[in-house]
Amino acid sequence: MYELFSNNYIRIIGSTLAVYLFIVIAIRIFGKKELAQLSVVDLVFILLISNAVQNAMVGPDSTLSGGLAAATTLFIVNYLLKYLQYRFPVFGKIVQGDATMLVYQGEIIESHMRRAKISTDELMEAVREHGVKSVKEVDLAIMEVDGSISVLSDKYQKKTVKRRKVHKVLTKQGS
Repeated sequence: MYELFSNNYIRIIGSTLAVYLFIVIAIRIFGKKELAQLSVVDLVFILLISNAVQNAMVGPDSTLSGGLAAATTLFIVNYLLKYLQYRFPVFGKIVQGDATMLVYQGEIIESHMRRAKISTDELMEAVREHGVKSVKEVDLAIMEVDGSISVLSDKYQKKTVKRRKVHKVLTKQGS
């Protein structure tokens, strides 16, 4: 058994698996908002985390084959995790969580906002990005499991989803 774990590739696979599961659990604990609403600070954080765990996965093996072993492990584990989420919806809810209602019929649900760690300013930004003037006009706003915010307005007839920040080209009125 010791000989099995002394194999460099088995060690890389085990370390990569441990790091992957740790990162998934950490992201789940610290919240889905981090994924969909990346700020500069969040981007730097993700880059530094990936750099910090790289050596934990491959150790002193900086060869191409060591890197490919780690990458292959990540692809396989990611595929298996996605498959388990698809096959077992309860498992998917454990890993991803549930959608959170933030606004219902024009009223902000403060307890859900606190749980989702969304400020009123962030909610208002999302509402405006959906082309709605005020929260009072929102029939339903939901923070989805991926961290995006869906907004339904005009008596549930108009639905928009706030994706990751996208640069928009603004034109002058009448142009």
